[in-house]
Amino acid sequence: MTLKQLILKLKEWFGYLRSKWLVIGGLALLGAVIGIFLSLKGKPKYVGELTFVMEDNKSGGAMGSYASIASQMGVDLGSGGSGLGVFSGDNIMAFLTSRLMVEKALLSDVTVNGKTTSLADLYIETYQMRREWKDEKLQHLSFSSRIDRKNWTLQQDSVMNGIYMMLTKMNLKVDKPDKKLSFISVRCTSENEWFSKLFTEKLVKEATEFYVETKTQRSRANVDVLQSKADSLERLLNKMTYSAAMTRDLNQNPVRQIATVGSEMVTRDKVMLQTVYAQVIQNLEMSKMSMAQETPIIQIVDVPMLPLKKERLGKLKGIVIGGFLGGFLSILYLMLVRIYREIMA
Repeated sequence: MTLKQLILKLKEWFGYLRSKWLVIGGLALLGAVIGIFLSLKGKPKYVGELTFVMEDNKSGGAMGSYASIASQMGVDLGSGGSGLGVFSGDNIMAFLTSRLMVEKALLSDVTVNGKTTSLADLYIETYQMRREWKDEKLQHLSFSSRIDRKNWTLQQDSVMNGIYMMLTKMNLKVDKPDKKLSFISVRCTSENEWFSKLFTEKLVKEATEFYVETKTQRSRANVDVLQSKADSLERLLNKMTYSAAMTRDLNQNPVRQIATVGSEMVTRDKVMLQTVYAQVIQNLEMSKMSMAQETPIIQIVDVPMLPLKKERLGKLKGIVIGGFLGGFLSILYLMLVRIYREIMA
């Protein structure tokens, strides 16, 4: 097709569509009316947004030197170093939308208007999901943190999966407002103001607690082991101190030197035990310092405050979007009808 033929074809189509202006204008007007109707009847959506900063402290410098010396002595202080891959970089944002974290938040019990319920039940009530359930068993289905996850029925698993899919696609959004900064924004938009606020807070709380616990798990285990050893040695050292004192009391004026052997042996064992105890205490304190440095700092910057921001389709926006869609769809329909007729002619 030459340029001239293309121009003539476009003029022909323009003339055809102009002749149908009444149909196009009528459908555009109908779309604008529908847009106004939806803006008036549509339910407002409430936005709950929480912003936090995560600082992942890693052991290094002097602490790294201490850990190196301790490792040569057979003591692992849990220096961490590279950290956990699932929490590195932008992975934390994917972790916040994972099934594990979303379920933990949904199963949290909350009090709304004097009534205690789970966030999962509140979501079901907000979107009136029971109306679409034909099975009678589902009409009385509910979720609670008091019910063990392992004892769930097939219906509960199915419903929770549906809630998770809807929530992550329609309601939940996790991103970084500025890629250059470390701020992470968690945003929940729903038709229930309380759900938007409480779910956002519970999700971040569950995720950060799990993160901190997992991040410091190795160091905490080392601290527990060293603390147990220190307590045992302290009890043994106390007994040894009493034994040494009793031995000296029994041999204050010995006639023969052999009578002092027992006292010297007890004193020797006590000194050795003191040395071991001092070393364990030193390693324990170093391990505690290492765990403190590995513990990530999660600082909440902004929290959702009532009343939440409302999002709804405005009248002007409804008119513009409705009119545009009505006109566009009418033009597309008229063009397809004409093409079909030309092909069939």
